This record gives sequence, C-alpha cells and structure tokens, in this order.
Amino acid sequence: MTLKLTPILFLALVVFSGCASGMKQNIPPLQVVPRVDLNRYLGTWYEIARFPHHFQEGCVATQATYTLLEDGRIGVLNQCRKGGFEGNLSTAKGKAWVVEKETNAKLKVRFFWPFSGDYWIIDLGKNYDYAVVGHPNRNYLWILSRTPHMEETLYQEILQRLRQQHYDITKLVKTSQPKSLSSVLNR
Repeated sequence: MTLKLTPILFLALVVFSGCASGMKQNIPPLQVVPRVDLNRYLGTWYEIARFPHHFQEGCVATQATYTLLEDGRIGVLNQCRKGGFEGNLSTAKGKAWVVEKETNAKLKVRFFWPFSGDYWIIDLGKNYDYAVVGHPNRNYLWILSRTPHMEETLYQEILQRLRQQHYDITKLVKTSQPKSLSSVLNR
C-alpha cells in the first residue's frame, strides 16, 4: 500500500516549522560534517531512531534507499511497514539535491512539488556505516545505519555528540527492526 499523504505532511511540517520557529535562542547553528562522498552515501540505510512525527506514526522496519539519478540528483525511496512487521508497506519517493557543494552535507529533499525540506548530514561514520540526519531547527532527527541494528556503545556515542549539538535526545524513539537481516519490506 502506498500512502500519498506521507510526503506531503512531512514537507509541510518541515517547511512550516522551519519558517515559524526559526533558530532557537542562544543555540549555535547546527553543524554538519566536513565532507560527504555522495557515491559512498548512496545505497540502503536502516532507521535506528528518530524524533516522532505524524508522517512516520506506526512505522517499523524503516529504510531509506538513495540512488544516483541521470541528472545528478539523488533518488530517495523511504519505506516502512505500518503497525508491525506484517503490516502494510508504506513508501514515499522523492528527489534530493546538494545545496552546499563545499561539504555535500546540506541537501534539500522533495517528495511533492513545490515543497522541499532541509536534509543535513550532521554525523557520519568514517566508513559510512552510520549517519545522523538533522534539520537546522533541530525539530527533526534520524539516526541511520547500514545494518538494521547498532551497537549500544556507538549509539551512546552518537547521543553524546547530539547533546553537544543541542538536540533534545529525550524525544528520540528507537525504530523496531527485524532480528534477521532479511528484509520484511521485500515481501
């Protein structure tokens, strides 16, 4: 089952929350990683944790897959199962593009024209084994991994860096992923 409203709600929330809230007082601007090799970033990522939002309500086994498009932009395919591993498949397709070529860490993503939202890579494993994606207003946050599960020590290290970036990590919710590496999304 494909949910058409998911990307619309996401982008409306991102755009309008960014416009309404602006930067929070006395908090320095969100820092991105120094450089992203987009070719290494492509592929499938598993969601480990996120800030809760309506557009992902009930999602488990969440994955994001990024592919290089002919025009140089990045194809985005977000998928999850709604309500449990046997639940309906929910997908959202979009496109992303780099807005800061110096680092490749600041991107925009669009699921529904004309709305787009910020997609900033704020932490990244040196082997591209994990990534943390945020938004400059700090109302959105995703911790991603190349595998469905992350070692607790690494997770705690990421949380510490998020605290240093002035994120309220108490809002994070862990994403349920299947125990085996075989994907529940491909059924």
